[in-house]
Amino acid sequence: MKKIINLGVIGSGFIVDTFLEAAAEFENLNLHTFYSRSESTAISFKDKYNFDKYSTCLEDMAKDENLDAIYIASPNAIHHDQAILFLQNKKHVLCEKAFASNYKEALNMINTAKKNNVVIMEAMRITVTPNFKILKDNLHKIGEIRRCFASFCQYSSRYDKYKEGTILNAFKKELSNGALMDIGVYCLAPIINLFGPPNNIKSNTFLLSTGVDGQGSAILDYGTMDAVLIYSKIANSYIPSEIQGENGSILIDMMNNFENIKIVYRDGSVENIGVKQHENNMYYEIEEFIKLVELSHSEAVYSSLNTLDNTLNTMLTMDKIREDLNIVFPADNR
Repeated sequence: MKKIINLGVIGSGFIVDTFLEAAAEFENLNLHTFYSRSESTAISFKDKYNFDKYSTCLEDMAKDENLDAIYIASPNAIHHDQAILFLQNKKHVLCEKAFASNYKEALNMINTAKKNNVVIMEAMRITVTPNFKILKDNLHKIGEIRRCFASFCQYSSRYDKYKEGTILNAFKKELSNGALMDIGVYCLAPIINLFGPPNNIKSNTFLLSTGVDGQGSAILDYGTMDAVLIYSKIANSYIPSEIQGENGSILIDMMNNFENIKIVYRDGSVENIGVKQHENNMYYEIEEFIKLVELSHSEAVYSSLNTLDNTLNTMLTMDKIREDLNIVFPADNR
C-alpha cells in the first residue's frame, strides 16, 4: 500500500486551481494544509478543495510534523525564502516557475534541499509531458539541427488593468515578474533541456513603466545552430513553434502545452508523432513529484526529467537576458 503524502499549498492564483484539480486524481496525495496571509482566502480554498486545515502562519505550517511536502505558487520574489523555510524543516518542495528570482537564489534552494536530504523540483510542466519525451526521442529524424524557433505570446487581461493605471502582480518588478519570467520561461526551459546553455545571447525587449518587460525576444547562439525566442504578455500570436533540421522540421502547435506535434520532412511528407495527453497537463508534474518523494527513503531522489541542472541553466540564461536588457529586480541586490 502506498504511503499517503500530506501536501501543503502556498498561493491562490489561477494556476493553483488548475494544480489542485489535477492533484485530486492522486489517491495517495492528501491535501493537508492551505496557506494564505488572508484568513478568508485560506478558509475559502480549504473548503473548496477539502484540505484538512488552513494556516496563516508559514513558520507554524513548516514545523508541522504531519506535513510531508509543499507546493509553492506564490510570487517569484518570495519563492526562495518560502522554499528555504520548508526545506530546512525537512519538507519536500515543488516550486512553480520561474523557480526563483535569479540563479543565486535557485542555487541556494537546491543546495539547501541537498543539505537537508529532501526533494526539490521545478514545476515546469511541459518538460515532463509525454509529448516532450516523444519529441526528444524523435529529434534524430530531422538530421543536423540548424534552428529552433519558440513562440509564446498571450495577451494578459492584467495589461488592460495596467493601461487603466492599476498595476497588478504580473507587472511588478518588486515581485520579480514580467513577460520573460512568466511566459518566456516556457520557451526557454525546453530549449535548455534539449540543447543546454547557449554560447552567446542577443536580446530585445519592450519595457513597461514599472521596469519589467511587456514582451521580448532573444537569439541564443549554439555555434552550429541558433534558438530564437519570442514571448509577450501584451500581444497574441498564433504561429507554431518549430525545430528545423537538415532533413525536416518538428512543429509544435502550442509551446506551453506541447500539443499536436508533427514532423514535416524535406520531401513534404508529414508524420504526426504526438499523443493525446491528459486534459490537465499539470497532472504529469504532480506524478513526477510524487514518484520522487516515494523513492526518497534514506536518500533524496531528484528528477531525471526536470533536472536540477536544467533549472539552474534556465535561471542563469534568464539572468543573462535580463542583464542584457538592464532589467534588475530588488531580489538581485539582496
